[in-house]
Amino acid sequence: MAWQGNPDPTGVRSIVRTGEFARLPDDPLAARLEWSDEALMTAIATRDELAFVVLYDRYADLVYSASLRVLMDPGLAEDTTQDVFIRLWRRPQTFIAERGRFVTWLMSVTRNRAVDEIRARGRRHRREVPSMETEDPLAWSQLAAQDEDPLASAQVSEIRASVRSALCGLPASQKRALELAYFGGLTQLEIALRTGEPLGTIKTRIRLGMQKLRRALQEEARED
Repeated sequence: MAWQGNPDPTGVRSIVRTGEFARLPDDPLAARLEWSDEALMTAIATRDELAFVVLYDRYADLVYSASLRVLMDPGLAEDTTQDVFIRLWRRPQTFIAERGRFVTWLMSVTRNRAVDEIRARGRRHRREVPSMETEDPLAWSQLAAQDEDPLASAQVSEIRASVRSALCGLPASQKRALELAYFGGLTQLEIALRTGEPLGTIKTRIRLGMQKLRRALQEEARED
């Protein structure tokens, strides 16, 4: 059932009550753009797809940025963002408006999901030693913080040095984008704002830079 007006802005807790609804204009999606986060969550709890679209557009970039800060991997950050919103759609009742603002709750869910992914990667790392041919070279910095084995730490340090060396062989624009993202901790949007470049350009530079970086490290491994 889709809402025929702005639901009670007090949030998901009130979905069982009948609220006062304003008359919608011709475009129901445009009307939902004016709703509060809590009102959108109330509507999502009744399977209102348009409310979900609005909430996704409102916060997808923020969820992605928060995920990237934890995971330091654009691909994993995209997967985490998708997973967060899938869970939100499936279980909107887990948000309880009386406990705080929606965005605070959403950031907590995002961080927990990203941390779960890091823990899962750590468990996979302990089961088998990853190779540079199959692992994201920039993800080793995360594994180093989780592994207290001196030999493993030394191996990670060597790979980190190789990564920095390989970065020097990239075009300046790709090198700067990767350094800002992975070593500077900036989101893709923050990089675009800092450099004055379009967001799409920054995403392309990071993707191409990662591809070249992997190839360079694979060639170095074969030479060794």
